[in-house]
Amino acid sequence: MEPGGHHLEGARVSDRLISASFNQDCTSVAVGTESGYILFSLSSVEKLDRIHECSDIPEVYIVERLFSSSLVVVVSLQMPRRMNVYHFKKGTEICNYSYSSNILSVRLNRQRLIVCLEGAIYIHNIKDMKLLKTISDTPSNPTGLCALSINHSNSYLAYPGSSSIGEILVYDANNLNIVTMIPAHDSPLAAMAFNSTGCKLASASEKGTVIRVFSVPEGERLCEFRRGMKRYVNISCLTFSMDSRFLSASSNTETVHIFKLEQLSQCSPEESPSWSGYMGKMFMAASNYLPTQVSDIMNQDRAFATVRLNFSGQRNVCMLAVIQKLPRLLVASSEGYLYIYNLDPQDGGECVLIKKHRLFATDKLDERRDSNFSYGETPTYAATVARKSIVPSTSTVPGYSEDGGARKGEIIPEHEFAVGPVRLDDENEFPPVSILNN
Repeated sequence: MEPGGHHLEGARVSDRLISASFNQDCTSVAVGTESGYILFSLSSVEKLDRIHECSDIPEVYIVERLFSSSLVVVVSLQMPRRMNVYHFKKGTEICNYSYSSNILSVRLNRQRLIVCLEGAIYIHNIKDMKLLKTISDTPSNPTGLCALSINHSNSYLAYPGSSSIGEILVYDANNLNIVTMIPAHDSPLAAMAFNSTGCKLASASEKGTVIRVFSVPEGERLCEFRRGMKRYVNISCLTFSMDSRFLSASSNTETVHIFKLEQLSQCSPEESPSWSGYMGKMFMAASNYLPTQVSDIMNQDRAFATVRLNFSGQRNVCMLAVIQKLPRLLVASSEGYLYIYNLDPQDGGECVLIKKHRLFATDKLDERRDSNFSYGETPTYAATVARKSIVPSTSTVPGYSEDGGARKGEIIPEHEFAVGPVRLDDENEFPPVSILNN
């Protein structure tokens, strides 16, 4: 199956949006639909340019592009245990791998490609797609929650260390060893994200009231943000801005919160000469004499800016980006729209909606919103759709079994390191690979 064989002028009217994801530097957004997938450029606020469109792969619930390269990873509901890697400009398949259970999430940078199942994580070398490591003793992770630093020089991988409390295991995907364990929350984890350099890690628990930021690799708590105390929410998406000044959090409510890391005296105690900074220090000093629960609340800061969505209770993914030299918040919703908001980096406050784009052409999309996107126990696109038990088809890779190349009791062969990160500007970096099980 090749992704570039047939192109459409627009998505079919019967389509529905299944997935949406931003690439690592927020220069494009990828959407998966019932009839394939589409890549859009994010270089302009006024217009979404289609980079590529494929109609040969039905029911795409994972589509991830590597920065601005031609490499794209696709997983279909029809074969949820198989990962296909394509060079979309050449219209060729680089490789495909099959696994023992449904693929819940895929993460990639210039050095590594991560595949997360409910009970295992696979680390591939992205330069030749060979498998380097299988982490098979992970706690049950039914949502496929994991995060990978986009900085390939460290390639830190974060995943839940427990299914009952909010422990985070930080793993060095380059050197293949555990770095640290962070006791982040009392409740199980719901969302995680690295900043662009991989030196900070943000997390939220299933309670959804507090977002914490830790240093990496030390695991030291740097600061906390309070989303709210009135109700528990399901935080499904955390994302840093590329300069690490801002952190956004979206949930099943109508509000997206944006926090400013600079404003916390806990993050930079020597750089806050203002009255608020002085009061922050006073609170921190006083907190040493107060009960832990009280001092924790005093040391938390609220949102610097907010976005009021015109919908609630639906899936959405967010990204903080600079488009046409101005900071923006982008929200891709399960109803099939991309919303672009202006963010005031000085004063914050309420963000202004400046553009709304439909991600594919359909007149009845709002009438047929799929129940997959209702909030429940699966807070990711991939986990929501992949948990539906669908029998996969036979893998096309020679030597692989019909129900996956890593059945219970088997492992996909692991290989030695290949040298260096992939070169994004070299179209010959991704030649087709005919067989990977030797």
